[in-house]
Amino acid sequence: MKAVEIAKPGGPDVLTLTERPMPEAGHDQVVIKVAYAGVNRPDALQRAGLYNPPPGASDLPGLEAAGEVVAVGAGVTTPNIGDQVCALLPGGGYAEFVATPAAHCLPVPYPLSLAQAACLPETFFTVWSNVFMRGGLQAGERFLVHGGSSGIGTTAIQLADAFGARVFTTAGTDDKCAACTRLGAELAINYKTEDFVERLRALGGADVILDMVGGPYMQRNLKSLADDGRLVQIAFLQGMKAELNMVQLMTRRLTMTGSTLRPQSDLAKARIADALRAQVWPLLNAGKIAPVMDQEFTLADAAAAHARMESSAHIGKIVLKVS
Repeated sequence: MKAVEIAKPGGPDVLTLTERPMPEAGHDQVVIKVAYAGVNRPDALQRAGLYNPPPGASDLPGLEAAGEVVAVGAGVTTPNIGDQVCALLPGGGYAEFVATPAAHCLPVPYPLSLAQAACLPETFFTVWSNVFMRGGLQAGERFLVHGGSSGIGTTAIQLADAFGARVFTTAGTDDKCAACTRLGAELAINYKTEDFVERLRALGGADVILDMVGGPYMQRNLKSLADDGRLVQIAFLQGMKAELNMVQLMTRRLTMTGSTLRPQSDLAKARIADALRAQVWPLLNAGKIAPVMDQEFTLADAAAAHARMESSAHIGKIVLKVS
């Protein structure tokens, strides 16, 4: 099969089209003929040599895909051969075929194309598990997500709004801010021209903040929280270290938490998939929410897709057309 591998750690140009043996379905696994693969920040981190695959996972990049099930392993009762699915992957999505646990597959929602479905797993698993399961966001609460025009951001805005939260976000241009408000954000703050801390404090503070910036945002996020607020960290694009005022944490009863998705157990990911199937897939099937797509590239143009993502000019998700 055709696949894109990381020739050596480096920039987008190290992504190389090659041929690899087709994967086989192990116990409780399925093999998917990939139509589209999603492109995500962790793929770029892996390409740069900063995010190694977990033991036993494919060394090929790609953490989500959509396509048709073509083989099932022992122990699999669903999905069936011929079913169209989108799936969270341990790796290997930048290829014509990929193996993944059957329990991490979800049906393609009725209104969506396979290209749109490939945008779902990584961001929806991440947002649901962090904002709702870890952050405990409830209807009526104030929710702030940084980077609202990203794949994570556009997903978080829609889900938080759909479940009755008041949604606020930051973005780096007025056009991106406008896109966020169209998706359901009550207020989109251009972080280059406004202070999000002042705006949130004037509103009473955020009950939950989803952050992927880290570094200089850490203390500012604590200041932006309401009493009993929860800060959920999922990345640290501007640094993994920060100096914090722990008095705020204690006297205002703040909670700091966070997670990364890829290293979690197959069982933990299956439980997230079950929650999405019950709580979120009905919204997708009804057309009440949908992934925001930025641009489509061919598998051979994976380097251009990574360059697009790392430019931060995109709004929503980038996908690779595989077959």
